[in-house]
Amino acid sequence: MKCLILAAGYATRLYPLTENFPKPLLCVREKTILDWLIEDIDSAHLVDEYVVISNHKFAHHFEAWAKDKPYRITVVDDGTESNETRLGAVMDIQFAIDKLQIDDEMLVIAGDNLLDFSLTAFIRYAKEKSASCIMRYYEPSEARLSKCGVIEIDEHDRVLSMVEKPAEPKSHWCVPPFYFYTRQDSRLVKAGIAAGCGTDAPGSYAAWLCGQTPVFAMEMPGHRYDIGNLESYEKVQEEYQGVC
Repeated sequence: MKCLILAAGYATRLYPLTENFPKPLLCVREKTILDWLIEDIDSAHLVDEYVVISNHKFAHHFEAWAKDKPYRITVVDDGTESNETRLGAVMDIQFAIDKLQIDDEMLVIAGDNLLDFSLTAFIRYAKEKSASCIMRYYEPSEARLSKCGVIEIDEHDRVLSMVEKPAEPKSHWCVPPFYFYTRQDSRLVKAGIAAGCGTDAPGSYAAWLCGQTPVFAMEMPGHRYDIGNLESYEKVQEEYQGVC
């Protein structure tokens, strides 16, 4: 299994911290955000390569960080140098697939979120389902729902529909940026792009895919810390205690 880490954003809302430094390498407590994520995932011993997808501006920071890690880490530079020229998350996924000729199961994660539960539970869930999977959590706020991916599910957790940033949400199930794709479904990213799925939000491919093949949604068993601005970064510094 390959783990693709989406880290090509410019985090403009965190300036000046991220004006010349990537958000995933900011420290929370004694570790970088990426170290928290990878150390947890690697405990499952199922990932044979971590692929960090970066923009050109920050690629050298990730390469320096990866040098002394005990995992196989490949940094992919998507060639962009500004927020205005960024490829978008789904295009970055396809860029890495093409660049590295990936033909494998993929765990695709945002590199700037922290969790207080282990992602290995999500990997086990996906393996049991033998299908592509996403996670879901209940979001009571209508305003917040309109800024994320929202799904409808049946009694077996199968995703019936998924819409990114809906004007009129059909449920309160919100999707965080963590996805598992089977090898077969990893091969369909290019087809999804060609069919017109969105390419900016990382969940846009999952939204298209659930209309083509069964996709299941595991209820998130804990809390997600989305580090979007300076206030949220300060808050996570105070509150985060690691993976339970």
